[in-house]
Amino acid sequence: MHVHDLLQQQPRPGDPSGRPTGHDEPPPEHMGGTDQAAGCRAADELVALAAAGAAGGAALEAALRACGLPASGPYRVVVATTVGEESGHAVNALAAALRHSPGEPGATGRLPSGEAVALVPAEPDAQPRPSLAELWPALYARRPQIPLHAGVSGPVRTPEGLNSALGQARYALAAARAKAPDQARVTAVEDLGTLAALLAGVPEEVRTAFRSRVLGPLARDGSHRMLLETLEVFLAHHGSWARTAAALQLHVNSVHYRIQRVELLTGRDLSRLEHKLDLQAALLCR
Repeated sequence: MHVHDLLQQQPRPGDPSGRPTGHDEPPPEHMGGTDQAAGCRAADELVALAAAGAAGGAALEAALRACGLPASGPYRVVVATTVGEESGHAVNALAAALRHSPGEPGATGRLPSGEAVALVPAEPDAQPRPSLAELWPALYARRPQIPLHAGVSGPVRTPEGLNSALGQARYALAAARAKAPDQARVTAVEDLGTLAALLAGVPEEVRTAFRSRVLGPLARDGSHRMLLETLEVFLAHHGSWARTAAALQLHVNSVHYRIQRVELLTGRDLSRLEHKLDLQAALLCR
């Protein structure tokens, strides 16, 4: 099962909606073998070892083998969550998405935290497959009252890298939740190609603290909206006084005055690149 390819490819011919085959049938929670109960246990044990950071060894090799996965990578990790007590829905949705690679090994388990975790091979795939990003809304449509999010790691070459991949997938998952908290969204670490996308995965309380620390009174006092707007436009126009003045319909001297106020209140020097980056990042932490 090649999840990164799922993020890129189009649906198979004959399935233009991107919905899983048998869309109205409840999928099994774990795809680990013919004995569902044994498959559940094997997959749960494997994802628990990955979460614990097991550094190879017989236990991890045995867990991979029990789930039908190769003993060597590369692998990718997918993490999916819903909200509240609906963790089983995330496991079902993730297992349903993985069913679109029939005959290939993959393991979908659940951690005590309620996260659904899939471990899959990450070799290049020669056959076209439905896009996970396209399948996800169809899976969400089954129970649209429950938000459904997933994060996909980059490839890791060895079993020892599974814990790192799990961390990547969790970060991408947090970015997906931040972008569409009440809907369905899939984010891969490869999607985190901008500062805004990267910051979306930072916990909300950390973003809030950073924004408050960097912007100071500008973030805490609603009376400074005009200065915040000027700062945003100034940074958007790469520090051009003339273009900022034109965009805000102000005299250039007024822009200079406002930016000086911003510098005074934040303690930053907007002639310095690192200070511009600090302020840009703070503005994105909303």
